[in-house]
Amino acid sequence: MSYNPFSLKGKNVLVTGASSGIGRATAIECSRLGAKLIITGRNSERLEETLSLMEDEAHSMVVADLSYSEGLNLLVNALPQLDGVVHSAGVLKRLPLKFVTEENLAELMQINFIIPALLTRHLYKKKILSTDASIVFISSVASSFASLGNIMYMASKGALNSFMKGVALELASSGIRANAIQPGMVKTHLTVLISDSEIEKDIDCYPLGRYGKPEEIACAVVYLLSDATKWMTGTLLTIDGGLTLR
Repeated sequence: MSYNPFSLKGKNVLVTGASSGIGRATAIECSRLGAKLIITGRNSERLEETLSLMEDEAHSMVVADLSYSEGLNLLVNALPQLDGVVHSAGVLKRLPLKFVTEENLAELMQINFIIPALLTRHLYKKKILSTDASIVFISSVASSFASLGNIMYMASKGALNSFMKGVALELASSGIRANAIQPGMVKTHLTVLISDSEIEKDIDCYPLGRYGKPEEIACAVVYLLSDATKWMTGTLLTIDGGLTLR
């Protein structure tokens, strides 16, 4: 039998936002490494598509809108003991400061920060997390790398990073670890919100000359979920094609 420190065999892993983008790629890669996945999102059709792309048939899906307590409870009550959690659900809305409203700021904070925060609380309080579970938050280099019109997204990811560090410290005595991945721009359904001319100009800022791929972030998630990182917690792992070198 070949040795693989990144194997996820025997691990139960929850992935939120698994209907597309980084969440979908993460579910697929985790299934290839032997994990048993519970995937969740709001769109049943797209979740079914994700399931069809995963290896093995031992996985399950829970359709739930985590913006509401009913959806959150529905998910939590359907979960087995978890060895890994990947908070991948997220939303992007670009507006300059003068157009920011309480409503759209609340929407971004709710999805990008409050939902993963409350879900983590529920999982810990209800003792669903195993004693050596790994929690992975999908953050963004935007948390500390400013760009025009991106104030709300930056704030939501900055809050997520701070929350992750607090969780890592507080849960360390339980053996549970928490880390976050900070991608640069990754080609997902969210990039359609940016014009082709903006994308062409933006790519020039990346020393490696391109945007990332969802599967490249997913492989980093596998790394953080695996036993290869059992002594790693509270870390921000940046994967950005060299963007923040400048």
